[in-house]
Amino acid sequence: MPPLAPPSVPQTLREMLKDYPTHLDRLQEALEEFATPKIRLMPFDEAIWALEGALEEFIAEAGEELQAAESAGDPAAIERAKAKGSVMFRARSGNGGMRLGLMDDLWDYFQTNRGLFE
Repeated sequence: MPPLAPPSVPQTLREMLKDYPTHLDRLQEALEEFATPKIRLMPFDEAIWALEGALEEFIAEAGEELQAAESAGDPAAIERAKAKGSVMFRARSGNGGMRLGLMDDLWDYFQTNRGLFE
């Protein structure tokens, strides 16, 4: 069976992370595996977990950037790292970017292609 176009990063996350294009690319990469249809018990949940895992990595990276900036004593870098960490936390939050009510486009993708994952 030919590959599908992968699902897109949900719009809310694209908006929240618009200032971090490489992070958006990484989220899209996390969804690339869903372009190949195969039997999956819960494809929507698996896609959510892939996004959550990537966002958790972003939070850890922002923490490392903050530590490095604090070690260097660079006030501008400290503020950038704090701001980045805040955005990543909000994006990962179940009350923020990962709120299920904001995942309709991802849900629709799997509903439209449901037969390919059964």
